Amino acid sequence: MHQQTLELVKRLCLALESLPCGDASPVYQNAIIKAAENGIHEVVEVIIEMFPHAIYAEESETECNIFHIAARERVENIFNLIYHMNERKQYFYDSTDSSDNNFMHMCGELAPPHKLNLVSGAALQMQRELQWFKEMEMFVNPSRRTWYNSDDKTPQMLFSEKHEKLKSQGEKWMKDTATSCSIAAALIVTVVFAAAFTVPGGVHSETGVPVFVEKSSFIIFAMSDTISMFTSATSLLMFVSILTSRYAEQDFLYVLPKRLCIGLLTLFTSITFMIGAFTAAMYTTLKEKSNLFLIPVALLACLPVTSFVLLQFPLLIAVMYSTYGRGIFGKKSDRRLY
Repeated sequence: MHQQTLELVKRLCLALESLPCGDASPVYQNAIIKAAENGIHEVVEVIIEMFPHAIYAEESETECNIFHIAARERVENIFNLIYHMNERKQYFYDSTDSSDNNFMHMCGELAPPHKLNLVSGAALQMQRELQWFKEMEMFVNPSRRTWYNSDDKTPQMLFSEKHEKLKSQGEKWMKDTATSCSIAAALIVTVVFAAAFTVPGGVHSETGVPVFVEKSSFIIFAMSDTISMFTSATSLLMFVSILTSRYAEQDFLYVLPKRLCIGLLTLFTSITFMIGAFTAAMYTTLKEKSNLFLIPVALLACLPVTSFVLLQFPLLIAVMYSTYGRGIFGKKSDRRLY
């Protein structure tokens, strides 16, 4: 169906070539505007290939070109076409619409709801909005970064005004997540710290040396308990730093997501090694008495780790990909557009 649609567009463009320029121009200009709004970059490329000047098409009411529309509607696959242009792209860098809005003003407005909802969590939505805003900042000339539009607002003023509610929601989302995870981290710190001084089998009364110190399973217990202790403490510190953050707009870009990544990763590690320490302790204590009892213990030990992976690991992956992934902007091929 997709290929058939593109073939239909090509045939329509061929039919338009036989019409006078004045008759064909409104048709392909309206078509490329609609394709840009809906993020159909293949149609945009076909139209530009057949009618190169269609790239300068503008909305009749707002005078927005296709790249303004891409920024306004947060359609990255359309905006990325600008990376495939030659020196003619300089024309678009300083272009404005009928209200004197440049690229940064376009991203100062809040993204459409259907685009915001593609990212889970208000904090990550705020991060995506900042990524768009910073990308547009790279395109405009430094003098245009403080450009006033017809409403007498700079891009930063517009961004702060339109994203105030999302910023508050992102702060609440971050604090709620950090509070829940910090409770878990604090409990793990308490448990593994106590386990270090109440070792399985106890200690010799004369020397204070653990009874099972020579067993390899006891060494595994000690190492697992130690790793769990330090990773849970690190996790707790990360979540506390999130709770005490100043929550400036720029913090949502890297600072807060980075802390959340470290906190979730160390929390997952601490849970894993805490379960490992518990299993090693049970093995050390009961190995000589009941081997059958150790089988269900080992199986049940996987339950909390699996539960955490299923419930929280998707969030960790989403934060890591959004913060450290390859990004949504940039050249996607070596093809020259115009």
